[in-house]
Amino acid sequence: MIPDDDPSRSLTVANPDDPGTTYVSLVGNTYAMLVTGEQTNGRYCLIDMRVPDGGGPPPHRHDFEEMFTLLEGEIEFTFRGEKHTVRAGSTINIPANAPHNFRNASGAPARMLCMCTPAGQDEYFMRIGDVVAGKDAPPPQLSESELAERRRRAAELASTYRSEFL
Repeated sequence: MIPDDDPSRSLTVANPDDPGTTYVSLVGNTYAMLVTGEQTNGRYCLIDMRVPDGGGPPPHRHDFEEMFTLLEGEIEFTFRGEKHTVRAGSTINIPANAPHNFRNASGAPARMLCMCTPAGQDEYFMRIGDVVAGKDAPPPQLSESELAERRRRAAELASTYRSEFL
């Protein structure tokens, strides 16, 4: 038997152009928090990732599933040490606990949707990144000490959000 409908939960319509969308600059990328864990009761989050040429996170792993759908461009994913080039229209799933990272090495911007289940990655990004005005806002110009602080905070909070840098 499935539970009764929960009328306290509402329909979520996510639009990256909505003025209420929160954008975060993180490692040179711009991430739009489209659907948060707060909106899904912790079940998943959906993040619109704009990745400039050369952008992408360092190698890492986490104990939750992560799925990417490429909307524009091309991204190189390294999964368990093996490189895979993924192009617009493709979807990939990164299983929980698997070492991975991605890098835009295409020479052009790329854009993808990232779904994490359960949620939490949205909160992590909000805590370690810098909120910016919109999808086209330039990343903040951070000093060396500010960059070091962001790296320290990311490493310090990683285990709280069930992640590990490799």
